[in-house]
Amino acid sequence: MGKGKGYMVGALILAIGMVLSACAGSGSGGSQGGGEQLPKAQKALEDLEGKVLSTGPNGEEPTPAEEVRLTDEELQKIKGMDATAAIVMHYGGDDWSRAQINGLRTRFEEMGIEVIATTDADFDPGKQVSDIETVLAKDPDIIVSIPTDTVATADAYRKAAEQGVEIVFMDNVPKGFEPGKDYTSVVSADNYGNGVASAHLLASALGGEGKVGAIFHAADFFVTQQRYEGFQKTMKEEYPDIEIVADQGIAGPDFASQAEEAASAMLTANADLKGIWAVWDVPAEGVLAAARTAGRNDLSVTTIDLGTTVAIELASGGMIKGVGAQRPYDQGVTEANLAGYALLDKEAPPYVAVPVLPVTQENVLEAWREAYNQEPPEQVREAAAE
Repeated sequence: MGKGKGYMVGALILAIGMVLSACAGSGSGGSQGGGEQLPKAQKALEDLEGKVLSTGPNGEEPTPAEEVRLTDEELQKIKGMDATAAIVMHYGGDDWSRAQINGLRTRFEEMGIEVIATTDADFDPGKQVSDIETVLAKDPDIIVSIPTDTVATADAYRKAAEQGVEIVFMDNVPKGFEPGKDYTSVVSADNYGNGVASAHLLASALGGEGKVGAIFHAADFFVTQQRYEGFQKTMKEEYPDIEIVADQGIAGPDFASQAEEAASAMLTANADLKGIWAVWDVPAEGVLAAARTAGRNDLSVTTIDLGTTVAIELASGGMIKGVGAQRPYDQGVTEANLAGYALLDKEAPPYVAVPVLPVTQENVLEAWREAYNQEPPEQVREAAAE
């Protein structure tokens, strides 16, 4: 699948090995608490390797993505089917979405499956319902999709299932849908594990002590909820000297601006705030803007998703101190493989997760290659070289 053998080993091992050196010079310096917490955080990140901590939308046990495979014989059968597929996105304008689409298209081409439509709902459930209706008129064999809203889009996906379309979901599942009956499977990153990793990275940056804020996703979206739960639980149970003194949900669609407003309020109310966690990279961009406006370039920030702006800030040694990154290209490849399972009537695991990729300044370039299956953008390479 995708880069295949050992796809979670290279950058992950490098990231874990560099976490301590990346964070040792920041936070509370040589305090006794910090000295104890840094190796603790590194050990915790090492323990994440090869594990999946998330459960599925209905509590399903996870199957690691590397276990979802198609044999050469199965691939040949699929190639003979002349199948078609549609990719129905919630949003297509960020690095994560583009990488998923690239992974899907690349793997579908290898499988002889023609992609006949790719849509972008721009976070609008009504637009996504319309997109599904338009796609269904093309009579695809497969739809791979991430629902913008688990309730508002349910009827449209139900119509697709009743029409005989094989559905593989990204991240989220409509209310009332059952795996193996209404859809093939759902694939996500290990979002709980990403929340855990980003908590350990922030704790390392702070030397294991201080006050922090958190900006979470104020929506019924199980993967982003898992990130926040993983972050909260890790901080509360593993780092008693770190206190979450402020948290704020943002509902979008302008996540960067809302996060900037929330972070600004946190910094105003807590002059001694040392760090902020953001639920993904776009809200993190808002946190960076608020910190700069407040003259708080000493703020430590961690997040989930290795977007371009976050990668530049991390590579240059700025306020971003670490990322619990997703592997969206491999997620797309895995979704395509599961579509193949459906075409073959092969039993599919109900929930599949792609493992965590901890990212620090030292491994940001290799992590980009691992996450996106391509070279980092020029701006990221330049920031790393400075």
